[in-house]
Amino acid sequence: SPAPGLPVMSMQETLTTASTSPQAAGQPPSSGSKFTKSFSATWKSRGPNKGPNVRLMRRIIAEDAEWSLAIVPLLTDLCIRHIVKNFRNNPILKQLLPEHQQKVLRQLPPDLPLAVTANLIDDENYWHRCCEQRWPVCHLDCHGGSWKRLFFERHLENLIKHFIPDSTDPAVILDLLPLCRNYVRRIRVDQFLPPVQLRPPPHNGDQSDSGSEGETEEPSMDHYRLGELVAGLSQLEELDLVYGIKDCGMNFEWNLFLFTYRDCQSLAATIKACHTLKVFRLTRSKVDDNKARILIRSLLDHPALEKLDLSHNCIGDRGARAAAKLLSHSRLRVLNLANNQVRAPGAQSLAHALAHNTNLLSLNLRLNCIEDEGGQALAHALQTNKCLTTLHLGGNELSEPTATLLSQVLSVNTTLTKINLSCNHIGPDGGKQLLEGMSDNKTLLEFDLRLSDVAQESEYLIGQALCANREEARQRALNPSHFSAPLTAKGPENPVG
Repeated sequence: SPAPGLPVMSMQETLTTASTSPQAAGQPPSSGSKFTKSFSATWKSRGPNKGPNVRLMRRIIAEDAEWSLAIVPLLTDLCIRHIVKNFRNNPILKQLLPEHQQKVLRQLPPDLPLAVTANLIDDENYWHRCCEQRWPVCHLDCHGGSWKRLFFERHLENLIKHFIPDSTDPAVILDLLPLCRNYVRRIRVDQFLPPVQLRPPPHNGDQSDSGSEGETEEPSMDHYRLGELVAGLSQLEELDLVYGIKDCGMNFEWNLFLFTYRDCQSLAATIKACHTLKVFRLTRSKVDDNKARILIRSLLDHPALEKLDLSHNCIGDRGARAAAKLLSHSRLRVLNLANNQVRAPGAQSLAHALAHNTNLLSLNLRLNCIEDEGGQALAHALQTNKCLTTLHLGGNELSEPTATLLSQVLSVNTTLTKINLSCNHIGPDGGKQLLEGMSDNKTLLEFDLRLSDVAQESEYLIGQALCANREEARQRALNPSHFSAPLTAKGPENPVG
């Protein structure tokens, strides 16, 4: 305790005084020092009974001008900063309270290794930041509304698109499997790079003119094989592929867009083994009849496939016959063969399968050349088919005979809701035939007759009938009981449209 009569100094005043005293500076005390003089002056002016007011004459000069007791961080915040700083080497998250987890997640950088974050962090806001850092445009709806799924799907797609056979290590892609297998449901790759072709070394003059045996061997153009990757993705449902190159510039060569037979056989084995696959697209890849038959043969009796898109290829009648066989040996609901080389025989094969099919909902044959012979075959099939809702026959050289049969279909068919006959040669008489068929149809909602030489009056009246059908469908959706009650109460004399 202080001696009676001496002034009482606080701890801060004591530290300040000690730091400015001669002893603290390593100097011996002297009677003439500033400390002695100021203390003596204070003692004489205040007297021994005014010690508590000594602090009014002293002040602390801190080394940091912005330092204050009010901004000292909480111990919790210091711990969170430490966790964030060392998260790469020592990830701590699940052991924290929920509110502390959110603070850590908000401060984590988006460039942490996937080996650390993939199976530990499920927070959508964190993966949102990761996506925005890498890609300026992100379509969340295409990835099930999940930012984490979007990140892993696009990251995996980028690795595949930049994989160079015989140059890139396959482990770059396969090592990602344990991290993304539970999140990847779709793979959409619009580029497959071919192997790097090295220029052959110049031949010496002493070599024979006949050349070496190696000169006759064509370089391999096979692309990355998806088999091992797809086998490890247990949740994969959609595969969308284009075998080609983007932005090749002045290095353009047709063989850069070559879907080889080994590529085809490998892909066929891949999709056959993927029992969760629901959607398969292979477009703009120069798939001919032989390759189409190989692929479709692997899809026969597939347990899950619902949509097949082979549009913008080189598939002819033989490939169409293979697709017709698939309709009878699968649960296919959507078939797209647009912009191929299918003619009347191929359309007749599809019509034969369509007549007895009970699963297919949409058939797209636009930009082929099935002509009236194929169009009439499809029209006959639609008189017995009870499931197809969408038919696209635009740009197929159809004319009035096909329109005449389709008008008969419109009178009896109650499942078709969309028909496209644009860019054909229906003609004025064919338009009148279709108008007669529409007078008895109450289910068709869309009918595209643009650039088909139909008279303007017929096209207008068909449009009015479609508007009436759409309004009735809207009312039926709003009040389903109102439209079903008369049928049960009064019998078939009041049928539902």
